[in-house]
Amino acid sequence: MINLEKLYHYKQSFGFFAYHLTYPEKLDFHPRLIEEHFEEGHPAYGHVQTYWELMLAFSLDEIQEMYTDTFDFQKDSTLFMTYFKFEDAKERGQMLAKLKVMYEMYGLEMPDSELSDFLPLMCEFLYAAEWLGDPRSPQSFGMLIAVLEDGTYHLLKSLEKHQSPYFHLVKGLRETFKACIEREVKSHERS
Repeated sequence: MINLEKLYHYKQSFGFFAYHLTYPEKLDFHPRLIEEHFEEGHPAYGHVQTYWELMLAFSLDEIQEMYTDTFDFQKDSTLFMTYFKFEDAKERGQMLAKLKVMYEMYGLEMPDSELSDFLPLMCEFLYAAEWLGDPRSPQSFGMLIAVLEDGTYHLLKSLEKHQSPYFHLVKGLRETFKACIEREVKSHERS
């Protein structure tokens, strides 16, 4: 079960993840971005710092080329989170529709050119939408986080295999989710 209050507490960081998982621009690497989006105790802080330090060794042109090579030309490093599980099966279309309906339910209008399982869009939704206190959120966010957990697991393995600096960014994103998941304790279990 997801702790929505904790997830909301980390809301700012999802803006950073969204920016850095889209095609890189010069402003994405402004030195103040980390401190504006992460506090030192944030579960992703160390991973994001490592990502940042690795990326600063490259020029913007090199980062843009790396982004394209990684996310556009490596099938196993796709940013479409349901692709790993469903590829192009009918079930993927159903999940895309469910995600789109959820975004619209919280007031996010999806660009016609994007699919609803695009990781930067999903992070942007977590950053921009107001969902805390909405009675629909526990079920809706359970589905959303399940899609993100599954998709980023496969993405992380691919990025690790290719020794990509983006590995640390996605690892930080996963650590943020992990910090927000509460394990349900069954009543017959004892401490």
